[in-house]
Amino acid sequence: MAKEPKRPEIPDDLIRLQRAANAARVEATRETYSREGWQPWVEAAAVVQNAIAEHAAEAGVNRFELEMAVKKAAREADGAEG
Repeated sequence: MAKEPKRPEIPDDLIRLQRAANAARVEATRETYSREGWQPWVEAAAVVQNAIAEHAAEAGVNRFELEMAVKKAAREADGAEG
């Protein structure tokens, strides 16, 4: 019998990082593009990507599946507030 892949658990800190990256994206795209204006988004996205990759490696889960789950959880959390 085939072994089922491990489903990723989503730590709260990853959701917080993704929400911060989402908020930085919203801010960055309010104005016309500038390197300085988009830098906070670029940095926030890099932080969340590194954290997801690190957690996936430590937990032995698929990084892509974890990333998709984190993004979905962050969207749901943002929707719950508004």
